[in-house]
Amino acid sequence: MRLLFLGDLLGRAGRTAAIEALPVLRARYSVDFAVVNGENAASGYGLTAKIAGAVFDAGADAITLGNHAFDQREILKVLDDEPRILRPLNWPRTPGKGAHLFEVAGKRVLVTNVLGRIFMNPVDDPFSALDALLREYPLGQRADAIIVDFHAEATSEKMAIGHWCDGRASMVVGTHTHVPTADTMILNRGTAYQSDVGMCGDYDSVIGMDKTEPLKRFITGLSARAEPAFGEATVCGCLVETDDATGLAKRIQPIRMGGRLAEVMPAD
Repeated sequence: MRLLFLGDLLGRAGRTAAIEALPVLRARYSVDFAVVNGENAASGYGLTAKIAGAVFDAGADAITLGNHAFDQREILKVLDDEPRILRPLNWPRTPGKGAHLFEVAGKRVLVTNVLGRIFMNPVDDPFSALDALLREYPLGQRADAIIVDFHAEATSEKMAIGHWCDGRASMVVGTHTHVPTADTMILNRGTAYQSDVGMCGDYDSVIGMDKTEPLKRFITGLSARAEPAFGEATVCGCLVETDDATGLAKRIQPIRMGGRLAEVMPAD
């Protein structure tokens, strides 16, 4: 299978670019299943039903969230009835689900969204939450592919989760820090990994936000609400190809399209 993952949609610039790019990327790379992290899609803070609908219409099969999952109160009414939108697995006793098994063209794809704990709000242990899930859905048996979105701040915690899941998931990709890392690789037991796939947003910014407020905050210590940058966005993510027999990764390729970080990616 070919699995596409796009990083955090940051505001209008990011979501517009991703919505335009999804059909192009699906066609160019013959994508079987596409996941988008949407936790910053609504003005940088959370997700709305309207935005989610537009992302699905553009070609996403699932939307993952993160620490801003519940910033838009209206989404609370949607999550219990929309299994394609996934809140963090280890943020229990909240609306919605942290994982879902999708059926696509005779294949079963398990998608989960998990929060880190280092420099983040208190949540349940991500390692034990993932362990229980992966024991329930063994790769190659109950799931033909497994996608783990680890939404976390610390690179060390992301790498540890990658090794924890190695051989048990098709791919473990990091979100939240909004800067694409240059460590796309396949781990020893066959799991594709990238510490952070980067955001879909304007990179003439401070992690997607207009530069004025973050600079003021760093220089003076005074803070106010940051607003998204509205310049041309780069779409960032990765593409993973799996072995149909095992569900493990055969190839991982970073995706950067448009804007400041664009790379020319060869089509097959």
